[in-house]
Amino acid sequence: MTVQNHVVLWERCLKIIGDNLSESSFNTFFKSIIPVEYNGKTLTLGVPSHFVCEYLEEHYLDLLRSTLYRVYGEGTQLVYKILVDKTNNQTVEQEASNRSTAVQPREIRKGNTAPNILQAPAVQDLDPRLIPNYNFENFIEGISNKLSRTAGEAVAQNPAKTSFNPLFIYGPSGVGKTHLINAIGTRIKELYTDKRVLYVSAHLFQVQYTDSVRNNTVNDFINFYQSIDVLIIDDIQEFATLTKTQNTFFHIFNHLHQTGKQLILTSDRPPVMLQGMEERLLTRFKWGLIAEMEKPNVELRKQILWSKVYRDGLKFPEKVIDYIAENVHESVRDLEGIIISLMAHSTIYNREVDIDLAERVIKKAVRMVENKPLSVEDILDKVCDHYQIDISAVFTKTRKREIVQVRQIAMYLAKKHTEASSAKIGQLIGKRDHATVLHACKMVEGQLQVDKGFRNQVEEIEVALHKRNKK
Repeated sequence: MTVQNHVVLWERCLKIIGDNLSESSFNTFFKSIIPVEYNGKTLTLGVPSHFVCEYLEEHYLDLLRSTLYRVYGEGTQLVYKILVDKTNNQTVEQEASNRSTAVQPREIRKGNTAPNILQAPAVQDLDPRLIPNYNFENFIEGISNKLSRTAGEAVAQNPAKTSFNPLFIYGPSGVGKTHLINAIGTRIKELYTDKRVLYVSAHLFQVQYTDSVRNNTVNDFINFYQSIDVLIIDDIQEFATLTKTQNTFFHIFNHLHQTGKQLILTSDRPPVMLQGMEERLLTRFKWGLIAEMEKPNVELRKQILWSKVYRDGLKFPEKVIDYIAENVHESVRDLEGIIISLMAHSTIYNREVDIDLAERVIKKAVRMVENKPLSVEDILDKVCDHYQIDISAVFTKTRKREIVQVRQIAMYLAKKHTEASSAKIGQLIGKRDHATVLHACKMVEGQLQVDKGFRNQVEEIEVALHKRNKK
Protein backbone atom coordinates (compact mmCIF):
# COMPACT_ATOMS: atom_id res chain seq x y z
CA MET A 1 0.00 0.00 0.00
CA THR A 2 1.42 3.38 -0.96
CA VAL A 3 1.88 6.18 1.58
CA GLN A 4 -0.66 8.26 -0.28
CA ASN A 5 -3.28 5.49 -0.16
CA HIS A 6 -2.51 4.87 3.49
CA VAL A 7 -3.07 8.54 4.39
CA VAL A 8 -6.30 8.59 2.41
CA LEU A 9 -7.55 5.55 4.32
CA TRP A 10 -6.74 7.19 7.66
CA GLU A 11 -8.66 10.27 6.55
CA ARG A 12 -11.65 8.01 5.96
CA CYS A 13 -11.19 6.64 9.48
CA LEU A 14 -11.20 10.16 10.89
CA LYS A 15 -14.41 10.94 9.04
CA ILE A 16 -16.15 7.92 10.62
CA ILE A 17 -14.74 8.67 14.07
CA GLY A 18 -15.74 12.33 13.80
CA ASP A 19 -19.32 11.33 13.02
CA ASN A 20 -19.46 9.37 16.28
CA LEU A 21 -17.89 11.90 18.67
CA SER A 22 -18.47 15.44 19.82
CA GLU A 23 -16.31 18.05 18.12
CA SER A 24 -14.36 18.77 21.32
CA SER A 25 -13.54 15.07 21.95
CA PHE A 26 -12.51 14.57 18.33
CA ASN A 27 -10.28 17.66 18.32
CA THR A 28 -8.67 16.76 21.65
CA PHE A 29 -7.87 13.09 21.03
CA PHE A 30 -7.89 12.38 17.29
CA LYS A 31 -7.01 15.52 15.35
CA SER A 32 -3.35 15.40 16.46
CA ILE A 33 -2.88 11.70 15.52
CA ILE A 34 -0.63 11.08 12.50
CA PRO A 35 -0.77 7.89 10.40
CA VAL A 36 2.92 6.87 10.33
CA GLU A 37 2.79 3.67 8.28
CA TYR A 38 0.76 0.61 7.37
CA ASN A 39 2.80 -2.53 6.87
CA GLY A 40 1.83 -6.19 7.02
CA LYS A 41 -1.57 -5.61 8.63
CA THR A 42 0.04 -3.33 11.24
CA LEU A 43 -1.05 0.28 11.45
CA THR A 44 1.32 2.66 13.27
CA LEU A 45 -0.21 5.85 14.61
CA GLY A 46 1.80 8.78 15.93
CA VAL A 47 0.29 10.17 19.14
CA PRO A 48 1.48 13.23 21.08
CA SER A 49 1.75 11.66 24.58
CA HIS A 50 1.31 8.62 26.82
CA PHE A 51 -1.81 10.26 28.22
CA VAL A 52 -3.52 10.39 24.82
CA CYS A 53 -2.45 6.79 24.12
CA GLU A 54 -3.88 5.52 27.41
CA TYR A 55 -7.07 7.51 26.97
CA LEU A 56 -7.62 6.10 23.48
CA GLU A 57 -7.19 2.56 24.81
CA GLU A 58 -9.52 3.11 27.75
CA HIS A 59 -12.37 5.03 26.13
CA TYR A 60 -12.29 4.68 22.33
CA LEU A 61 -11.00 1.17 21.70
CA ASP A 62 -14.28 -0.25 20.39
CA LEU A 63 -14.76 2.71 18.08
CA LEU A 64 -11.18 2.37 16.77
CA ARG A 65 -11.35 -1.36 16.12
CA SER A 66 -14.71 -1.22 14.35
CA THR A 67 -13.51 1.74 12.23
CA LEU A 68 -10.27 -0.04 11.30
CA TYR A 69 -12.30 -3.07 10.27
CA ARG A 70 -14.45 -0.98 7.96
CA VAL A 71 -11.55 0.90 6.36
CA TYR A 72 -8.40 -1.29 6.59
CA GLY A 73 -9.98 -4.73 6.87
CA GLU A 74 -10.12 -7.53 9.41
CA GLY A 75 -7.01 -8.37 11.46
CA THR A 76 -5.40 -4.93 11.39
CA GLN A 77 -3.14 -4.44 14.45
CA LEU A 78 -2.41 -1.11 16.12
CA VAL A 79 0.98 0.21 17.19
CA TYR A 80 1.43 3.65 18.77
CA LYS A 81 4.50 5.81 18.21
CA ILE A 82 4.50 8.12 21.24
CA LEU A 83 6.34 11.44 21.31
CA VAL A 84 8.21 11.39 24.63
CA ASP A 85 10.69 14.23 24.13
CA LYS A 86 9.35 17.24 22.24
CA THR A 87 12.71 19.06 22.29
CA ASN A 88 14.68 16.28 20.57
CA ASN A 89 11.68 14.78 18.76
CA GLN A 90 12.26 11.38 20.36
CA THR A 91 9.55 8.73 20.15
CA VAL A 92 8.87 5.30 21.61
CA GLU A 93 6.72 2.55 20.10
CA GLN A 94 4.04 0.78 22.09
CA GLU A 95 1.81 -2.07 20.98
CA ALA A 96 -1.86 -1.52 21.49
CA SER A 97 -4.03 -3.77 23.61
CA ASN A 98 -4.76 -7.22 22.20
CA ARG A 99 -8.38 -6.16 22.11
CA SER A 100 -7.54 -3.53 19.49
CA THR A 101 -7.28 -6.04 16.63
CA ALA A 102 -9.79 -4.94 14.00
CA VAL A 103 -12.58 -7.48 13.82
CA GLN A 104 -16.10 -7.31 12.55
CA PRO A 105 -18.07 -5.45 15.26
CA ARG A 106 -20.73 -7.40 17.16
CA GLU A 107 -23.53 -5.25 15.80
CA ILE A 108 -22.36 -5.96 12.22
CA ARG A 109 -21.77 -9.68 12.80
CA LYS A 110 -25.13 -10.33 14.42
CA GLY A 111 -27.16 -7.36 13.29
CA ASN A 112 -29.38 -5.42 15.69
CA THR A 113 -31.31 -8.59 16.43
CA ALA A 114 -33.23 -9.33 19.58
CA PRO A 115 -31.18 -11.50 21.94
CA ASN A 116 -32.41 -15.09 21.92
CA ILE A 117 -32.31 -17.22 25.04
CA LEU A 118 -31.10 -20.13 22.90
CA GLN A 119 -27.92 -18.15 22.21
CA ALA A 120 -27.10 -17.94 25.93
CA PRO A 121 -28.45 -21.08 27.64
CA ALA A 122 -26.07 -20.79 30.59
CA VAL A 123 -25.53 -17.86 32.93
CA GLN A 124 -21.86 -17.56 32.01
CA ASP A 125 -22.81 -17.25 28.33
CA LEU A 126 -24.93 -14.12 28.90
CA ASP A 127 -23.12 -10.82 28.46
CA PRO A 128 -24.58 -8.56 31.20
CA ARG A 129 -23.45 -5.48 29.20
CA LEU A 130 -22.34 -3.82 32.45
CA ILE A 131 -19.68 -1.11 32.51
CA PRO A 132 -17.13 -2.46 35.05
CA ASN A 133 -15.53 0.95 35.67
CA TYR A 134 -18.85 2.10 37.15
CA ASN A 135 -18.79 0.56 40.63
CA PHE A 136 -19.57 1.48 44.23
CA GLU A 137 -15.89 2.00 45.04
CA ASN A 138 -15.61 5.04 42.76
CA PHE A 139 -19.17 6.33 43.24
CA ILE A 140 -18.83 9.37 45.51
CA GLU A 141 -21.68 9.75 48.00
CA GLY A 142 -23.21 13.09 48.94
CA ILE A 143 -26.51 14.49 50.15
CA SER A 144 -27.78 14.69 46.56
CA ASN A 145 -27.49 10.93 45.94
CA LYS A 146 -27.48 9.36 49.43
CA LEU A 147 -30.98 7.84 49.22
CA SER A 148 -30.38 6.33 45.78
CA ARG A 149 -27.00 4.90 46.74
CA THR A 150 -28.26 3.43 50.02
CA ALA A 151 -31.22 1.82 48.26
CA GLY A 152 -28.92 0.59 45.49
CA GLU A 153 -26.59 -1.13 47.97
CA ALA A 154 -29.57 -2.77 49.68
CA VAL A 155 -30.83 -4.10 46.33
CA ALA A 156 -27.34 -5.33 45.43
CA GLN A 157 -27.13 -7.29 48.69
CA ASN A 158 -30.61 -8.82 48.36
CA PRO A 159 -32.01 -8.48 44.82
CA ALA A 160 -35.81 -8.80 44.68
CA LYS A 161 -35.94 -9.38 48.46
CA THR A 162 -36.34 -5.75 49.53
CA SER A 163 -39.34 -3.48 49.12
CA PHE A 164 -37.34 -1.58 46.48
CA ASN A 165 -38.70 -3.48 43.49
CA PRO A 166 -38.73 -1.82 41.11
CA LEU A 167 -36.00 0.62 42.08
CA PHE A 168 -36.84 3.72 40.03
CA ILE A 169 -34.03 6.31 40.01
CA TYR A 170 -34.59 9.66 38.34
CA GLY A 171 -32.70 12.91 37.87
CA PRO A 172 -31.24 15.19 35.20
CA SER A 173 -28.57 14.02 32.79
CA GLY A 174 -25.07 13.63 34.16
CA VAL A 175 -25.76 13.19 37.88
CA GLY A 176 -24.53 9.57 38.02
CA LYS A 177 -27.65 7.44 37.38
CA THR A 178 -25.91 5.19 34.86
CA HIS A 179 -22.90 4.86 37.15
CA LEU A 180 -25.08 3.80 40.09
CA ILE A 181 -27.19 1.21 38.31
CA ASN A 182 -24.07 -0.35 36.77
CA ALA A 183 -22.54 -0.46 40.25
CA ILE A 184 -25.63 -2.30 41.50
CA GLY A 185 -25.43 -4.80 38.64
CA THR A 186 -21.69 -5.35 39.09
CA ARG A 187 -22.07 -5.97 42.84
CA ILE A 188 -24.90 -8.46 42.23
CA LYS A 189 -22.73 -10.38 39.76
CA GLU A 190 -19.95 -10.49 42.36
CA LEU A 191 -22.25 -11.78 45.12
CA TYR A 192 -24.57 -13.97 43.03
CA THR A 193 -22.63 -15.49 40.14
CA ASP A 194 -25.60 -17.69 39.21
CA LYS A 195 -27.95 -14.78 38.50
CA ARG A 196 -28.71 -13.58 34.98
CA VAL A 197 -28.08 -9.83 35.12
CA LEU A 198 -28.65 -7.56 32.11
CA TYR A 199 -28.07 -3.82 31.69
CA VAL A 200 -29.65 -2.33 28.57
CA SER A 201 -30.63 1.15 27.44
CA ALA A 202 -34.27 1.81 26.60
CA HIS A 203 -33.11 2.74 23.09
CA LEU A 204 -31.43 -0.64 22.54
CA PHE A 205 -34.48 -2.43 23.94
CA GLN A 206 -36.60 -0.57 21.39
CA VAL A 207 -34.20 -1.44 18.54
CA GLN A 208 -34.24 -5.11 19.54
CA TYR A 209 -38.03 -5.17 19.81
CA THR A 210 -38.46 -3.53 16.39
CA ASP A 211 -36.02 -6.03 14.92
CA SER A 212 -37.91 -8.95 16.48
CA VAL A 213 -41.18 -7.70 14.94
CA ARG A 214 -39.50 -7.41 11.55
CA ASN A 215 -38.08 -10.95 11.80
CA ASN A 216 -41.19 -12.48 13.39
CA THR A 217 -39.25 -13.44 16.55
CA VAL A 218 -41.24 -11.50 19.15
CA ASN A 219 -41.82 -14.63 21.22
CA ASP A 220 -38.06 -15.26 21.37
CA PHE A 221 -37.55 -11.64 22.41
CA ILE A 222 -40.10 -11.87 25.24
CA ASN A 223 -38.84 -15.30 26.38
CA PHE A 224 -35.30 -13.96 26.60
CA TYR A 225 -36.21 -10.95 28.73
CA GLN A 226 -38.49 -13.04 30.95
CA SER A 227 -35.49 -15.25 31.75
CA ILE A 228 -33.50 -12.37 33.31
CA ASP A 229 -33.06 -12.30 37.11
CA VAL A 230 -32.02 -8.65 37.38
CA LEU A 231 -33.16 -6.37 34.55
CA ILE A 232 -31.61 -2.88 34.49
CA ILE A 233 -33.05 -0.44 31.94
CA ASP A 234 -31.54 3.03 31.49
CA ASP A 235 -33.51 6.10 30.28
CA ILE A 236 -36.97 4.52 30.43
CA GLN A 237 -38.48 7.87 29.36
CA GLU A 238 -37.51 6.96 25.79
CA PHE A 239 -40.48 4.57 25.73
CA ALA A 240 -42.81 7.61 25.69
CA THR A 241 -45.38 7.41 22.83
CA LEU A 242 -44.07 3.96 21.76
CA THR A 243 -47.30 2.12 22.54
CA LYS A 244 -46.33 -1.33 21.21
CA THR A 245 -42.96 -1.27 22.96
CA GLN A 246 -44.67 -0.23 26.20
CA ASN A 247 -47.21 -3.03 25.84
CA THR A 248 -44.46 -5.63 25.40
CA PHE A 249 -42.44 -4.23 28.30
CA PHE A 250 -45.58 -4.27 30.47
CA HIS A 251 -45.88 -8.05 30.06
CA ILE A 252 -42.15 -8.56 30.67
CA PHE A 253 -42.31 -6.35 33.78
CA ASN A 254 -45.31 -8.25 35.15
CA HIS A 255 -43.69 -11.64 34.61
CA LEU A 256 -40.41 -10.64 36.24
CA HIS A 257 -42.06 -8.97 39.22
CA GLN A 258 -44.48 -11.85 39.83
CA THR A 259 -41.69 -14.44 39.65
CA GLY A 260 -39.50 -12.64 42.18
CA LYS A 261 -37.01 -10.94 39.84
CA GLN A 262 -35.46 -7.50 40.37
CA LEU A 263 -36.16 -4.49 38.13
CA ILE A 264 -34.02 -1.33 38.17
CA LEU A 265 -35.04 1.64 36.03
CA THR A 266 -33.75 5.16 35.43
CA SER A 267 -35.42 8.22 33.96
CA ASP A 268 -34.69 11.91 33.57
CA ARG A 269 -37.96 12.72 35.39
CA PRO A 270 -40.30 11.12 37.96
CA PRO A 271 -43.16 8.85 36.84
CA VAL A 272 -45.74 11.62 37.34
CA MET A 273 -43.95 13.68 34.67
CA LEU A 274 -43.64 10.88 32.09
CA GLN A 275 -46.07 12.11 29.45
CA GLY A 276 -46.77 9.61 26.70
CA MET A 277 -46.41 6.60 29.05
CA GLU A 278 -49.34 4.23 29.66
CA GLU A 279 -50.98 4.64 33.06
CA ARG A 280 -50.68 0.94 33.89
CA LEU A 281 -46.90 1.15 33.49
CA LEU A 282 -46.69 4.32 35.57
CA THR A 283 -48.61 2.54 38.32
CA ARG A 284 -46.09 -0.28 38.35
CA PHE A 285 -43.14 2.11 38.42
CA LYS A 286 -44.54 3.33 41.75
CA TRP A 287 -44.71 -0.14 43.31
CA GLY A 288 -41.19 0.06 44.72
CA LEU A 289 -38.96 2.99 45.62
CA ILE A 290 -38.77 6.21 43.60
CA ALA A 291 -35.45 7.88 44.44
CA GLU A 292 -34.24 11.22 43.10
CA MET A 293 -30.62 12.05 42.25
CA GLU A 294 -29.98 15.80 42.25
CA LYS A 295 -27.14 17.86 40.86
CA PRO A 296 -24.12 17.66 43.19
CA ASN A 297 -23.44 20.58 45.53
CA VAL A 298 -20.05 22.29 45.60
CA GLU A 299 -18.59 20.04 48.32
CA LEU A 300 -19.58 16.87 46.51
CA ARG A 301 -18.20 18.32 43.28
CA LYS A 302 -14.84 18.82 44.99
CA GLN A 303 -14.85 15.24 46.26
CA ILE A 304 -15.66 13.93 42.78
CA LEU A 305 -12.85 15.98 41.25
CA TRP A 306 -10.26 14.84 43.80
CA SER A 307 -11.35 11.24 43.30
CA LYS A 308 -10.96 11.53 39.54
CA VAL A 309 -7.55 13.18 39.86
CA TYR A 310 -6.35 10.56 42.35
CA ARG A 311 -7.59 7.59 40.26
CA ASP A 312 -5.87 8.90 37.13
CA GLY A 313 -2.61 9.61 38.96
CA LEU A 314 -2.73 13.31 38.14
CA LYS A 315 -1.47 16.35 40.06
CA PHE A 316 -3.72 19.39 40.16
CA PRO A 317 -3.31 22.47 42.38
CA GLU A 318 -6.02 22.78 45.04
CA LYS A 319 -6.97 26.23 43.67
CA VAL A 320 -7.75 24.67 40.29
CA ILE A 321 -9.98 22.01 41.87
CA ASP A 322 -11.84 24.67 43.85
CA TYR A 323 -12.24 26.84 40.75
CA ILE A 324 -13.69 23.96 38.69
CA ALA A 325 -16.07 22.94 41.50
CA GLU A 326 -17.39 26.47 41.86
CA ASN A 327 -17.86 27.09 38.14
CA VAL A 328 -18.93 23.72 36.68
CA HIS A 329 -22.18 22.68 38.34
CA GLU A 330 -24.41 21.05 35.74
CA SER A 331 -23.32 17.41 36.05
CA VAL A 332 -20.69 14.90 37.14
CA ARG A 333 -20.02 14.19 33.48
CA ASP A 334 -19.07 17.84 32.93
CA LEU A 335 -16.65 17.73 35.87
CA GLU A 336 -14.85 14.67 34.55
CA GLY A 337 -14.81 16.14 31.05
CA ILE A 338 -13.08 19.29 32.33
CA ILE A 339 -10.37 17.20 34.04
CA ILE A 340 -9.78 15.24 30.84
CA SER A 341 -9.64 18.41 28.73
CA LEU A 342 -7.24 20.10 31.15
CA MET A 343 -4.90 17.12 31.13
CA ALA A 344 -5.02 16.86 27.36
CA HIS A 345 -4.29 20.58 26.88
CA SER A 346 -1.48 20.42 29.42
CA THR A 347 0.14 17.40 27.76
CA ILE A 348 -0.29 18.36 24.13
CA TYR A 349 0.71 22.01 24.52
CA ASN A 350 3.27 21.43 27.31
CA ARG A 351 1.52 23.79 29.73
CA GLU A 352 1.15 23.74 33.50
CA VAL A 353 -2.36 23.14 34.83
CA ASP A 354 -3.25 26.46 36.43
CA ILE A 355 -6.21 28.79 36.89
CA ASP A 356 -5.66 30.46 33.50
CA LEU A 357 -5.81 27.15 31.66
CA ALA A 358 -8.83 26.02 33.70
CA GLU A 359 -10.61 29.28 32.86
CA ARG A 360 -9.99 28.82 29.13
CA VAL A 361 -11.16 25.18 29.10
CA ILE A 362 -14.27 25.88 31.19
CA LYS A 363 -15.34 28.81 28.99
CA LYS A 364 -15.23 26.54 25.95
CA ALA A 365 -17.17 23.79 27.74
CA VAL A 366 -19.86 26.18 28.96
CA ARG A 367 -20.29 27.59 25.49
CA MET A 368 -20.84 24.08 24.15
CA VAL A 369 -23.68 23.27 26.53
CA GLU A 370 -25.45 26.60 26.16
CA ASN A 371 -27.16 25.55 22.94
CA LYS A 372 -28.98 22.56 24.43
CA PRO A 373 -32.24 22.22 22.48
CA LEU A 374 -35.58 22.65 24.21
CA SER A 375 -37.78 19.59 24.62
CA VAL A 376 -41.56 19.35 24.43
CA GLU A 377 -41.54 18.53 28.15
CA ASP A 378 -39.54 21.71 28.94
CA ILE A 379 -42.11 23.81 27.11
CA LEU A 380 -45.15 22.15 28.69
CA ASP A 381 -43.61 22.55 32.13
CA LYS A 382 -42.89 26.26 31.60
CA VAL A 383 -46.34 27.05 30.15
CA CYS A 384 -48.11 25.30 33.04
CA ASP A 385 -45.84 27.08 35.51
CA HIS A 386 -46.63 30.45 33.92
CA TYR A 387 -50.40 29.91 34.23
CA GLN A 388 -50.07 28.09 37.58
CA ILE A 389 -51.85 24.99 36.31
CA ASP A 390 -50.90 21.43 37.25
CA ILE A 391 -49.54 19.46 34.30
CA SER A 392 -51.94 16.58 34.99
CA ALA A 393 -54.86 18.89 34.09
CA VAL A 394 -53.59 19.11 30.51
CA PHE A 395 -54.21 15.36 30.13
CA THR A 396 -57.83 15.46 31.29
CA LYS A 397 -60.84 15.72 28.97
CA THR A 398 -61.99 19.00 30.47
CA ARG A 399 -63.10 21.76 28.10
CA LYS A 400 -62.37 24.57 30.57
CA ARG A 401 -61.10 27.54 28.62
CA GLU A 402 -57.97 28.10 30.74
CA ILE A 403 -56.88 24.43 30.39
CA VAL A 404 -57.56 24.36 26.65
CA GLN A 405 -55.58 27.59 26.21
CA VAL A 406 -52.58 26.22 28.12
CA ARG A 407 -52.64 23.08 26.00
CA GLN A 408 -52.84 25.09 22.77
CA ILE A 409 -50.03 27.48 23.73
CA ALA A 410 -47.79 24.57 24.69
CA MET A 411 -48.50 22.87 21.35
CA TYR A 412 -47.81 26.07 19.44
CA LEU A 413 -44.49 26.71 21.20
CA ALA A 414 -43.45 23.06 20.86
CA LYS A 415 -44.11 23.23 17.12
CA LYS A 416 -42.15 26.49 16.91
CA HIS A 417 -39.15 25.63 19.09
CA THR A 418 -38.63 21.88 18.64
CA GLU A 419 -38.23 19.51 15.72
CA ALA A 420 -40.83 17.09 17.09
CA SER A 421 -43.59 15.99 14.72
CA SER A 422 -47.18 17.10 15.27
CA ALA A 423 -48.09 13.52 16.19
CA LYS A 424 -45.42 13.33 18.88
CA ILE A 425 -46.28 16.78 20.24
CA GLY A 426 -49.92 15.72 20.50
CA GLN A 427 -48.97 12.55 22.38
CA LEU A 428 -46.75 14.42 24.83
CA ILE A 429 -49.21 17.26 25.40
CA GLY A 430 -52.54 15.83 26.44
CA LYS A 431 -52.43 12.62 24.36
CA ARG A 432 -54.07 14.36 21.37
CA ASP A 433 -53.66 13.62 17.66
CA HIS A 434 -51.72 15.63 15.09
CA ALA A 435 -54.89 17.33 13.80
CA THR A 436 -55.47 18.80 17.27
CA VAL A 437 -51.93 20.19 17.26
CA LEU A 438 -52.41 21.83 13.86
CA HIS A 439 -55.72 23.34 15.01
CA ALA A 440 -54.06 24.63 18.22
CA CYS A 441 -51.28 26.32 16.26
CA LYS A 442 -53.82 27.98 13.98
CA MET A 443 -55.87 29.24 16.94
CA VAL A 444 -52.82 30.65 18.77
CA GLU A 445 -51.44 32.32 15.65
CA GLY A 446 -54.81 33.98 15.04
CA GLN A 447 -55.06 35.28 18.61
CA LEU A 448 -51.49 36.57 18.54
CA GLN A 449 -52.42 38.87 15.67
CA VAL A 450 -55.42 40.48 17.39
CA ASP A 451 -54.77 40.26 21.15
CA LYS A 452 -51.82 42.31 22.43
CA GLY A 453 -52.19 41.06 26.03
CA PHE A 454 -52.18 37.45 24.86
CA ARG A 455 -49.13 38.15 22.67
CA ASN A 456 -47.27 39.62 25.66
CA GLN A 457 -48.00 36.51 27.73
CA VAL A 458 -46.66 34.17 25.05
CA GLU A 459 -43.56 36.34 24.64
CA GLU A 460 -42.97 36.22 28.41
CA ILE A 461 -43.05 32.43 28.27
CA GLU A 462 -40.58 32.41 25.37
CA VAL A 463 -38.21 34.69 27.29
CA ALA A 464 -38.44 32.32 30.29
CA LEU A 465 -37.71 29.35 28.03
CA HIS A 466 -34.70 31.15 26.60
CA LYS A 467 -33.32 31.87 30.08
CA ARG A 468 -33.89 28.29 31.18
CA ASN A 469 -32.04 27.02 28.13
CA LYS A 470 -29.04 29.21 28.97
CA LYS A 471 -28.65 27.86 32.49
